[in-house]
Amino acid sequence: MTTSHTNDRTEPSTTAGERQMLDGWLDYHRATLAWKCEGLSEEQLRSTPLRPSALSLLGLVRHMAEVERYWFREIFLGQDLPDLYSTAENRDGDFEFTDADTWADAEKVWREEVDLARGAAAGRSLDAASDPASHHRGEAFSLRWIYTHMIEEYARHNGHADLLREHIDGVTGD
Repeated sequence: MTTSHTNDRTEPSTTAGERQMLDGWLDYHRATLAWKCEGLSEEQLRSTPLRPSALSLLGLVRHMAEVERYWFREIFLGQDLPDLYSTAENRDGDFEFTDADTWADAEKVWREEVDLARGAAAGRSLDAASDPASHHRGEAFSLRWIYTHMIEEYARHNGHADLLREHIDGVTGD
């Protein structure tokens, strides 16, 4: 069931300061992923039309929930959090799901992780860095680096989402 595909994303400012620019681009890419999933059925969101790849829109949203959680809370804040979908034993768990895993649940978790990521970054300097001793990577990451990486991560996966959407129902767009 395909419905009209609208684009209500806010274009990032072309003249903003650094923090507002980074927030703007990250939010733009978050909204792009939501837009790519808009109006599709559960079956379409779960579909993997680019075989042999296991990529699906549902899997991408689950993956980005994990990425938001990992970089902003586990790495930047040093929180010890349980896995959402992927584990050390199953690194592709975000793209592997059962009939019990639903779009509604995945979208809810992703939006919650986005909100928690925003809270982790709120009021902190872009120069603030993670404590290398608080996570397994063993190096400091500035909030600026995390923002830049997250924008890159979303941009790359939004390209995947665009290809998936085109194969699912023919809808294209930037």
